[in-house]
Amino acid sequence: MSKIKAAIAGVGNCASALLQGIYYYKNRPDGDRAGLMHPSIGGYVPGDIEIVTAFDIDRRKVGKPLHEAIFASPNCAEVFIDLMEASSVIVKKGPLLDGMSDHMNAYPEDRRFLLTEEPECDVVAELTNSGAEILINFLPVGSAQATEFYADCALKAGVAFINCIPVFIGSDPVWAAKFEQAGLPVIGDDIKSQVGATIVHRVLTRLCEERGARIKHTYQLNVGGNTDFLNMLNRERLAMKKVSKTEAVQSQLETPLKDENIHIGPSDFIPWLNDNKVCYIRMEGTEFGGVAFDLELKLSVQDSPNCAGVVIDIIRCCKLALDRGLSGPLPSVAAYTMKHPIVQYRDDEARERMELFIAGKIEK
Repeated sequence: MSKIKAAIAGVGNCASALLQGIYYYKNRPDGDRAGLMHPSIGGYVPGDIEIVTAFDIDRRKVGKPLHEAIFASPNCAEVFIDLMEASSVIVKKGPLLDGMSDHMNAYPEDRRFLLTEEPECDVVAELTNSGAEILINFLPVGSAQATEFYADCALKAGVAFINCIPVFIGSDPVWAAKFEQAGLPVIGDDIKSQVGATIVHRVLTRLCEERGARIKHTYQLNVGGNTDFLNMLNRERLAMKKVSKTEAVQSQLETPLKDENIHIGPSDFIPWLNDNKVCYIRMEGTEFGGVAFDLELKLSVQDSPNCAGVVIDIIRCCKLALDRGLSGPLPSVAAYTMKHPIVQYRDDEARERMELFIAGKIEK
C-alpha cells in the first residue's frame, strides 16, 4: 500500500503516543497486533502512516527533529518503545493565537509551555510542500481560534482534517459544508479514547436504559497530571468540552437528564499523576419495584496512548475516504470515534456502520 502522509498540529503527549505507536506496530512480529481495534483498514496498516510535517509553539520542540520533540518537556506520555526511529521532519512554529492559557505561566517550566521566539512558518505552504494529505489537530482544549486557523489552512492546502479536540468543526454545519465544497473529508470532534471515561460512561448508561433501570443522578470526575489537565484549570476553556462529554452520555438516554442531575467534566490537575488519568463515575437510580441502586467505578489509564489507539484508526479511515473521493463529514466513522460527531449513534450501531464503511458497503 502507499504511504498515508499526515501532518500534526500540536506535538504534545497524544502526538508522542501516536508516533511511538506507528513505530511500535511497524516492528511487531507478523500477526501480533494486540492493542489495535483494526490491524488493517482497507489494506492500510499502522506502519503505512508517515508524519511529514508538524507544528508547535514550544521552544523545546520547534526546530527539533520530530523523534526528539515528542519526548521533550512538558510531554510526559509513557515511553513504550526501546528506540524511536529517526525522523527527518523538523518541527515548525505555528501561530499561538489562543493555544495557551496565561495561568500556565505560574507553574514550573517542566509542566508548562515555553513560547519560542522563532518566526512563524507559512502553514499552508508547509502543508503543500510536505505532500501532506491529512492534518491532525492535537491542540490544547479551548484552542478555538487556533483550531479554526488550522482547519482553514487545511482547506487552502487541499488536505483532509481530523479534529481531536472539543472545538466544533466536523460537527458544525458551516465548517462541514466548507469541506464538502472543497472535496475534502473532515472527521470530528473530540476524540473518544480506546477505553476511556466517556465510552465507559456511555456503555453503562445504555446498559441501565436497556435493562429498565432509571438513572436519577450521575457524575464523571476526571483528574490527571499532563498539560491537558493543567490547561483545563482555566474553566473558561471548558465550555465546549463539557458540552461534548455531557452530550455523549445524554445521547444514550431516551429521556435526557435535567442539567442539575448530571455532571461531567475535568476536575483537577495533580502533577505527580503525569499522563495517568483517573476517572470516577457514579450513578444513582432505581430498578424493579422502585428499589434504589448505586454504581461506582474507578478507571485509571495512560491518557495519551488511550487517545492514539483510536486516532490510528481514524487516519486510515480518512485515507479510505480520500481514495474513494469522499468529502465533508464521515458520520459513521465520527460516531464511533468522536464524542461530538455530526450524527450521534449508539455505540453498537456506530461500530456496525464504521465496519460497513471500511468494507465499502455504505458511502459514509
